[in-house]
Amino acid sequence: MPQDKQTNRRIVLASRPHGAPDASNFRLESGHVPTPAAGQLLLRTVYLSLDPYMRGRMSDAPSYVPPVAVNEVMGAGTVAIVEQSQHPDYQPGDWVVSQNGWQDFALSDGRGLFKLSGPVLKHPSWALGVLGMTGFTAYMGLLDIGQPQAGETVVVGAATGAVGSIVGQIAKIKGCHVVGIAGGEEKCRYAEEVLGFDTCLNHHEEGLAERLSRYCPDGIDVYFESTGGKIFDAVLPLMNSKGRIPVCGLIADYNSTAPASGPNKLPLLQSAILRKRLRVQGFIISLDYADRFAEFFNKMSQWVAGDRLVFREDVVDGLDNAPETFIGMLEGKNFGKVIVRVAGDKP
Repeated sequence: MPQDKQTNRRIVLASRPHGAPDASNFRLESGHVPTPAAGQLLLRTVYLSLDPYMRGRMSDAPSYVPPVAVNEVMGAGTVAIVEQSQHPDYQPGDWVVSQNGWQDFALSDGRGLFKLSGPVLKHPSWALGVLGMTGFTAYMGLLDIGQPQAGETVVVGAATGAVGSIVGQIAKIKGCHVVGIAGGEEKCRYAEEVLGFDTCLNHHEEGLAERLSRYCPDGIDVYFESTGGKIFDAVLPLMNSKGRIPVCGLIADYNSTAPASGPNKLPLLQSAILRKRLRVQGFIISLDYADRFAEFFNKMSQWVAGDRLVFREDVVDGLDNAPETFIGMLEGKNFGKVIVRVAGDKP
C-alpha cells in the first residue's frame, strides 16, 4: 500500500560486518520526504532489488566502486514511480529504473534513469531481473565472453538464481548441453523440469566432482562462474581446451575474513589456464557493457514475449524486511530473483 507522504523510511549501514552480516549492521531511520527543485523529480520506490554484490559494498576494501559509507543509505537498483516532477522529461506516474537504494523516496535529476514503457509495465519488477541487471549479466557474460556453440557443454553454478537461471536457458536456446548446480533437491527439480536444464546436481550431496564428470562425459566448454568455492574446484579439472569461464561473482567467499585453509590451489589453476588455454574473464556489467543495454533489452524482451524464458521472483513485502531477506539470500535461502516490494503498484 502507498507510504505516508510525510515520512521517508531508509535503511542505512550502521556498521561494517566482519564475516557474515547480521541485523546489527543495519538501522531503520525515518525522515521527511524531500521536495524536488527545478530540474529534479521525486521518486517513490515500489520494488527494491537485493543482490549478492551488495555484500562487497558493505566492506571498505578496494573495489570497482566506492563502498557504502557508514550511516548512509544502502545502495540498490529500484523500480520507482515519479511522484512529483520539476523535470521536463518526466511526468508524475512515469515508471523508471533508478538507484534509489533502500528507502521509500529519493530525489533525482534524471541522470541514470531508464524510463519503462510497453509490455514490461505489466510486470515492472522484471526490470530488476530478467529485463534488468541480472538478465543483462547473464546475457552479456554468456554470449560475449562464454560464446557458446551448439553442441557444447555449459555448466552453470547457482543454477536457479536470478543470473544462473537465465544463463542456462539462453544456453539451451543456443543448442547447448546444460548442466546446472544448485543447493537442494527442490531447486534441482525446478532447473530440470521448469527451466529445461539437461540435468542439475545438488552441491549439498557428497561426490560433486565425480557426479559432474559423469554428466559431462565430453568435458566442459563453458562454465559460468558466480559461486567459487567447491563448485569451481569440481569444474576446473573437467574444462576442455580453449574453454571459457565468465566470472560475474564469487558468492562462496563474500563473507570470508581470511584465506581459505588447505593446500595452495593457485599453481593448479595457473597450470590449467596455460595447458588448456582457458579464457577466464571477470566482468562488471555496469562498467563493461553499459553501451549495450538496449541490444540486450530488445533481444531479451523478444524471448520473454515468445515464452522462451521462465523467470521466477522471490518477492518479500516491506522495506523493514530487507536486511533479514538480504542475509538469507547470502545463505542461499532464496529461490529466484530476490525483490522487496516496498510500496503498492499504484500511486
